[in-house]
Amino acid sequence: MNPVVSAPVEWVKTIGDLRLPALADHRLQDLMDRNNEGLLSAAERAELETLVEMSQRLSLIRAEALRLLGRSPQ
Repeated sequence: MNPVVSAPVEWVKTIGDLRLPALADHRLQDLMDRNNEGLLSAAERAELETLVEMSQRLSLIRAEALRLLGRSPQ
C-alpha cells in the first residue's frame, strides 16, 4: 500500500487556510478567560476541553499543509 496520497495543490492550500469558525473561536476565548478566573461549571469545563482539542488538532493539520506548501503560519 502506498502511504502517499496525491492531492491537488488547491486542496492543500484550502487546508492550510482552515481556522475555527469565528463563533467557536470567540467561545473558546470566553471560556479560557472565565477558566482563568475560576468561574467555569463542569459542563463549561468539558466544552473548553473539547474546543481546545479541536483547536489543537486543526493547528496540527494546518501546520502539515503549510509545511507541504513551504509556507509559514500567518
